Amino acid sequence: MTSEPVVVAPGRRRVYWHTALSLVVLVGTVCLAQRHWPVLERGAVRLAVADQGWLLVGGTAAAATWVCAALAQQGAVVRHLPQGRLVAAQFAASAANHLLPAGLGAGAVNLRFLMRCGLSAGRAATALAVKGTAAAVVRVVLVVALALACPGVLRLPQLPGAILVALLAAVVCAAGVLAWPRCRRALAAVAADIRAVHANPPRAAALWGGSLAFAALHALVLIAVTQAVALPLPPARVALLYLAASSAAALLPTPGGLGSLDAALAFALTTAGAPAAAAASAVLGYRLLTVWLPLVPGLVVLGVLVRRKAL
Repeated sequence: MTSEPVVVAPGRRRVYWHTALSLVVLVGTVCLAQRHWPVLERGAVRLAVADQGWLLVGGTAAAATWVCAALAQQGAVVRHLPQGRLVAAQFAASAANHLLPAGLGAGAVNLRFLMRCGLSAGRAATALAVKGTAAAVVRVVLVVALALACPGVLRLPQLPGAILVALLAAVVCAAGVLAWPRCRRALAAVAADIRAVHANPPRAAALWGGSLAFAALHALVLIAVTQAVALPLPPARVALLYLAASSAAALLPTPGGLGSLDAALAFALTTAGAPAAAAASAVLGYRLLTVWLPLVPGLVVLGVLVRRKAL
């Protein structure tokens, strides 16, 4: 009796690679945390005696991000979606996003929700792409606007020639992938959905307004925490540092940016002149409000939606 070789599906193979890379980043983060444990400990103590009023503002802003995510998702779909279940799905997606790498958790939850609402798999996928495109455009616009308002905060690094060649090669490879017929068809579907959404002014307003408010509220969470721990940085600069750090952290596909975003935020705040302990307090507070406090309730909501076959 001969055993047949096990064939791993391409999609599952990508998940394996993403998971392996996530584990590497998380292990590196744990090592850095052990190395800088005294700073983290002082940051936790400082957060424990922080201004509770500002922390309440940050918690309120964090809760409002789920409503904004629901608004942006509705704006990416011409069909009307059930509002209550839509907000609940965004809450559940935020929890699932911290269990799987590279946003796979949130994408899977939203994809299943849209399909349960009657959209085909292709339409649901293009709706997620439309939402993601709007979010990326809004983030770029905000970074440019804040960089002009806070000159000198962001500095382009001097990259060696080898890195520039590698980046150019990556751009060429990306162009080659986009030229693939299947990718062209997918891009054409996304473009068609974008045109359909913008032919409906309320949907376009929801898409762009929700995307803008989502990014702004996440920045507001960090601003509120920095105010709570008396971190000596202007709010506009903190918002710019958050947007730049979160964009850089997105290049590393860890679950919910755990590890990569924490390191990027701490580095950005300390580089801008914040004391190390205050920067650690700000990062810990931001994570507490956006990840750890909502995580268990989000997973409960996810389980309820699955049980009721809303996902």
